[in-house]
Amino acid sequence: MSVIWYECKVKYRKTHETGEQKVTTDTYLLDAISYTEAESRITEEMKAYTNEDFRIMNIKVANFSEVHPFENSDRWFKSKVSLVALDEESGKERKTNIYLLVQANDIKEAFENTTTAMADSMGDYTIPAITESPILDVFPYFTGEEEQLEKFGVVEAPETAEEENKEEISEETEAV
Repeated sequence: MSVIWYECKVKYRKTHETGEQKVTTDTYLLDAISYTEAESRITEEMKAYTNEDFRIMNIKVANFSEVHPFENSDRWFKSKVSLVALDEESGKERKTNIYLLVQANDIKEAFENTTTAMADSMGDYTIPAITESPILDVFPYFTGEEEQLEKFGVVEAPETAEEENKEEISEETEAV
């Protein structure tokens, strides 16, 4: 199942570094199944940001194919990537555009991070545009159930599963 990203604009009273309070409208990105779930999730996320009342001004489907967070980066950039494919019938090159949301500190780093994100791509591509996005934060879908299942031993923690796989492989190699 593919991820559907929603851009949510929220208006609320924000306290700045100077201590002054101003009403601002900020944009956040989250993945959800529907507009209703997106509204519910942004409401929950905003409760952590502010104790004041807030208003959801707009929710729309974002056109991002992928979202790539990078550590030690504080801004989000929208990268337009043109995938180049050869049309077998006409023999001409066809370009298909996709958009990636990449976290970086500046445009140069956004270009490097986009290249890193596209490293596993098998086809040719170009990066015709990178622009800074108004998105302040991204909230990927996470239910918390995974931690609960690990806690009660229903699902193994990723580290434990990896260690057991290594042990099984070494036992199989010894048996051969």
